[in-house]
Parts: sequence; C-alpha cells; structure tokens
Amino acid sequence: MNSRLPKRHSRSGSARRQAATDSAAAGLPGIASDWLGDDRLFTPLGHEPGYDYPLLVWLPESRELSTRKKTFELGRVMQRVSLRNFVAVQPVIGPSESPTADLDEAVWRSIDRVRDRIAIHPNRIFLVGQGDGGSDAFRIACRHPREFAGVISLGGPFPLEESLFSQLADVRRLPMLFCCRRSSVLEQAAHTDRTLRLFHAAGAALAMRIYPGSNDLSKAVLADVNRWVMDEVCGKPAVVPSLSAS
Repeated sequence: MNSRLPKRHSRSGSARRQAATDSAAAGLPGIASDWLGDDRLFTPLGHEPGYDYPLLVWLPESRELSTRKKTFELGRVMQRVSLRNFVAVQPVIGPSESPTADLDEAVWRSIDRVRDRIAIHPNRIFLVGQGDGGSDAFRIACRHPREFAGVISLGGPFPLEESLFSQLADVRRLPMLFCCRRSSVLEQAAHTDRTLRLFHAAGAALAMRIYPGSNDLSKAVLADVNRWVMDEVCGKPAVVPSLSAS
C-alpha cells in the first residue's frame, strides 16, 4: 500500500510559471528563500519558466542532512552534473526533527515546495542519494515506485533485509542506477552478489557501474548521472549495464 503523504493542492501551471519568473528575477538560483525553509535549491542556468523541468531530489549522507552540516554543496555538485538540464533540491531536516523518522516527510515537503513555485514535470522526479542517503533513496523509491521516474544511489548499498519489493509490478518499471567504488564491491562481494541475484529473480531493473578511486561525487560519476537521467527523460535506451566503468 502506498503510504505517500497527502499532497497539497498544487498551483495552476500559469501560477507556477509566474512564480518561477519572479523567483528567477530575484536571483533565486543558489540563494535561500523563505518558502524553501532550510531546504537548498538549484535552478538551471538560463532557466525557462515555461518549460517543465526534471527534478533531482538529493539525499546526502545522513550526517549531512542536519542544518548544522554543510559538507555536501548542492550547487557545486550540480555544476558537475549539468548547469542546464535540471532543477534540484536538497531536503534539510531541522534540529528539532528526527533524521530517520522524518526523512520521508522532508522529501515530500521539498517536492511540494518546489512544484508550487517552479514548473516541474510530474513524471520526471528522480531521487539521488550519496552514501547511506543512497540506501535511503532506494527505500523511499521502492516504497513509492509510482511517484518517481528513477532512483540513483552513489555508494549506498541496496537494503536487502527490508522487503522493499512488495509492490513488485511497479518496482519492475522503476529504473535504478547503483554507482559504487571498486574497493567497496570487493569488500562487500557477498552483498553485491545477493543484490544482483535479487534483482534478476524479481525482474527489476538495476544498472550497476563501478569506478576507481574513493569519491562518490567525482566528475566521472556525476557525468554518468546526467547521461543516465537524460536517457530516461528522452526515452533513449540506456547503455547495457556493466560491472565496470569505461
């Protein structure tokens, strides 16, 4: 059963476009605004208010979800992904909120805030997580597979023990990308093998790419994030998944 929180009534398309125009004129990209709360927003270079953009919802490592931590810089990360293709938001959990219990609520709240102000394509909302934020992204997307166009984990393993395939028919239609470091795969070989076997048996789609180095947010990884999402957005067939990055 889909437990997604009730969504507020969205503004009309013309109202969202006008709000986006006003925000862009006020220099919104990279700047916090009252309607955002503590969340962080990235709007693309040359933002076009009349175009329904794909939305990337970023979940960094859990220790960085607090307002007191600013290691993850959304603007810097998005510069490496694409300056023009996406709107992106990073939900921030306030000091009075529980990081684990309130993460789902924070994600829906951020999505609703952005959609109320900026034109977002309703069928092009992607979850992207880093580290344990990637595992959280898998959790949320598999629990609500109809709400997202795809999910990407950068270094966060799939939570195998949580029965996340209860909505199997919808999960099978959910594109997933797992980007990980070569050293992590070697250290967690048994977990990787179980993950691949689970997806194969379930008929679910998981593209897995392995990278040298130790940076989950390297230029190579983020460039692949851009290409993979744009392939999904444009309806192009994705490159056949492999266990190594070229």
